[in-house]
Amino acid sequence: MPNLRKLLYPFSVLYHTITGTRNILYDQNILQSRSYDLPVICVGNLNTGGTGKSPMIEYLLSILTEDYKTATLSRGYKRESKGFRLVELQDSAILTGDEPLQFKNKYPQSIVAVDANRREGIAKLLKYSPDVVLLDDAFQHRKVEAGFNILLTAYGDLYVNDLLLPGGNLRESASGAGRADVIVVTKCPEDLSETEMEKIEKQLKPLSHQKVFFTAISYSEKVFSEERSLEFGNIKTEDFMLVTGIANPEPLLKYIQEKGLDLKHLQFPDHHNFTEKELKKLQDLPRILTTEKDYMRLKGRISTDKLFYLPIQVNFLRNREDFNSKIFSFIKKNEV
Repeated sequence: MPNLRKLLYPFSVLYHTITGTRNILYDQNILQSRSYDLPVICVGNLNTGGTGKSPMIEYLLSILTEDYKTATLSRGYKRESKGFRLVELQDSAILTGDEPLQFKNKYPQSIVAVDANRREGIAKLLKYSPDVVLLDDAFQHRKVEAGFNILLTAYGDLYVNDLLLPGGNLRESASGAGRADVIVVTKCPEDLSETEMEKIEKQLKPLSHQKVFFTAISYSEKVFSEERSLEFGNIKTEDFMLVTGIANPEPLLKYIQEKGLDLKHLQFPDHHNFTEKELKKLQDLPRILTTEKDYMRLKGRISTDKLFYLPIQVNFLRNREDFNSKIFSFIKKNEV
């Protein structure tokens, strides 16, 4: 695969020309971005694949929903519905996408909607009078001008070390990072040293207005089904298989191994829509351990007594309060 991608480098040059020209047209206001009177926060990335956008959206929901009427707008990747859709608790992931349904289940007081057209989606969300709008995976949606941009890049897969599609995994040139207000290095080791953080900051070369933050993924000590929970260590006594349909299951596999568990792993592509044949195979398993995102696609289709998920959350390695302060300051400055 690496050698094949090297052969695709000329197409990356063409892709750079197309995306670069588009960004220049927006930067010079030849193409128009739409801005809004209320606070709009975008969470996105330059790389394709899993940089931890969903955990960051959930982190923002966790700090905002108590004080603000918060709305989240996602594309609803791989959903079978079209256009704008307000996500309800009784919905299925087939209609809404797995991540938006996860947001609604964890923060039912929030407004969650899906629409591939972010401009139209925001216009329809405004009818519900939100105090703040969170845009999930919208960094390249230049038709909408967010007031605050959070750019994510995964530890060990920094955008400065990547190439443009199709030779690499970048959606646009690394120079696009200049639109970000903060840069968050995600999925870091919990014990990442200050020296290593400084080294990464030098690689990223943030602009004078940008602050770099570092986060890790923290896993719950319990696994949950619809009806009960188990201490993580207790799943050794039951016959579990790990089932994932996420971009990069390696951190999860590492965590499970560190816990002394040796689970067989059935791996599917990211956001995989399970077929009836696959569901029958899964139904025949004694117990299933999966991610929250996969749980949204499997619940109601697998017996509740055998389907468990492992929650995760964002853990700031330093300067958490500084990050929160930037978010709240932006909202207070721009609230209607």
